[in-house]
Amino acid sequence: MELGGSFALGPWRVHRAGYGAMQLAGDGFFGPPRDRDEALRVLRAAVAAGVDHIDTAQYYGPGTVNELIREALHPYPDGLAIVSKVAVRRETDGALRRFDEPHELRQGVEDNLTTLGADRLAAVNLRVMNPSETPGRRFDAQLAALVKAREDGLIDGIGLSNISRSHLLRAVDQTEVVCVQNLFNLADQQSLDVLTECEARNIAFVPYCPLGLPGEQRRRLLADPGLAAAAARLGASPVQVALAWLLDLAPNILLIPGTRARAHLAENLAAADIRFDDTARAELARHFPSGR
Repeated sequence: MELGGSFALGPWRVHRAGYGAMQLAGDGFFGPPRDRDEALRVLRAAVAAGVDHIDTAQYYGPGTVNELIREALHPYPDGLAIVSKVAVRRETDGALRRFDEPHELRQGVEDNLTTLGADRLAAVNLRVMNPSETPGRRFDAQLAALVKAREDGLIDGIGLSNISRSHLLRAVDQTEVVCVQNLFNLADQQSLDVLTECEARNIAFVPYCPLGLPGEQRRRLLADPGLAAAAARLGASPVQVALAWLLDLAPNILLIPGTRARAHLAENLAAADIRFDDTARAELARHFPSGR
């Protein structure tokens, strides 16, 4: 399976259709999975299908998802890029809090390595809590902590998550950025300026919640008549067309849709086989204008 071709993730090159492991945790991304055996089977099926880019985080669970990845896939096959994120910590009661002082970022990287049973990660994203904040010296110190982790051989690349274009521009003045992970989908294209900047700089752009935010936004998106019409004409499901739209939008987009079930995994990966034509692009642009 071609999985949408490939794109660079720093020194790695990965298929454009990957897998996001967040949903393997319990409800609210907290606690153990609903079905542990199926979670392990999903991870193994993803790699068997050719997925070589898995996105995770220590705070999924916390620790639960990384431990599942380790149990399912360790020792890791050559070429499997595991990407995580730091700057957030989940408490035992499920609450999230900042964990983004420079020394905490270093601990976050090391915690990921421990639970994954890995010596090195393909990339780690610095997750910005408030993208509307103007980046300054504190942001610089956070970047410096990840640069040190890269120099020490703990990570191969530095990424950013939940950022504005100003964060990206400040970061690339200080270090190489290999990926950006922002909210982006047919229904929410507010990060289009970040995507455009990444495309111009050959930086991988990884949209999270590619089918819309869980809940009402996702339900509205997948029930949209324009998406349904495009799906019917292309002989695909609305989910597949929404994912294929992202792959068609820009060559630097890497997908990481998540699922707890092997059937949904196969549906998601098959989206990479859909080929858009001008009619499909125009049809979706009318229903989901972006200004691109």
